[in-house]
Amino acid sequence: MRSIRLSLRALALVGAAWLASAGHAQTYPSKPIKLVVPIAAGSVTDVVLRAAVPALQQRLGQPLIIDNRPGASGIVGAEACTKAPADGYTICAVYHSTMSFNPFMFDKLPYDPATDFAPVGRLFFVTEAIVVPTALPVQSVADLKAYALKHPNGVNLGTLGEGSLQELFVAWLNSEWKTQIIGVPYKGGAPIANAVTAGEIQVGQMGLGNFIGLVQAGQLRALTVSTAQRSRQLPNVQTIGEAGLGGFPSRPWWGIAAPAATPAAIVARLNAEFNAVFSDPKMIEFMDARYVEPAVDSPGEFADFLKQDREAAGALVRMAKGVKR
Repeated sequence: MRSIRLSLRALALVGAAWLASAGHAQTYPSKPIKLVVPIAAGSVTDVVLRAAVPALQQRLGQPLIIDNRPGASGIVGAEACTKAPADGYTICAVYHSTMSFNPFMFDKLPYDPATDFAPVGRLFFVTEAIVVPTALPVQSVADLKAYALKHPNGVNLGTLGEGSLQELFVAWLNSEWKTQIIGVPYKGGAPIANAVTAGEIQVGQMGLGNFIGLVQAGQLRALTVSTAQRSRQLPNVQTIGEAGLGGFPSRPWWGIAAPAATPAAIVARLNAEFNAVFSDPKMIEFMDARYVEPAVDSPGEFADFLKQDREAAGALVRMAKGVKR
């Protein structure tokens, strides 16, 4: 009898928790939602997310406030998100560094990407480019390799800090080319674009949307794009495969997550609204103009993607260790 009473009590507690969650979800949202973005304002991801805000606000019926928390390969923003209440009123933009690479790049993270987040959904992939100042005597990736070999420690590449994809790219290039390119940290794509344009650094490698205006204005020269086919807008620029860099095993992506234990019904609501906005033809056109490819999915599919991407990141980091500057 005692075991039966305990079982009934457990069922009652589960039922009460479910009802509380369902009731909370029915009234959600009832106040503004904060979206933590772990990258600087003005970067292509920030621009895309801000462009989606009006439609998201209309669908959610509440203000959506972007809170930029740049720095440390997304660790600052990720930590802020995981420490927030799991009630759906703080959500976070996550990307390859915060969720896939950081666990292998840092001995002590203030969060666990596998357990401290509730995956909401992937949003898009970013088309990357390698750019140099037009004043640099480099016309191609082959020229860049020759220049880097001729100027040991004289080529700097902008990164998003320790553990970022750009830092790994620097390590991979140095391993492949036997060069001594140096990674210089910045807090986002816009600062990196400005630094390359000013000649503070010699190479930028990240989302093409950060550079395209400067490329079109003749201030930067694009050497590659990270697509399988040549870009429609930049038909004379080689793909990474054509340039001999197709062996770098990573593709930048962005998605949305919430603190762990956020009710499933709220996660589902957020997924539905973000998917609707990022599948809208006008939003797709906006993203295409900024070299961003929509790639929405479900919370479950995003969770599976995160697991696979983390495994690929681990393999890349193990390959890079020992050569990373």
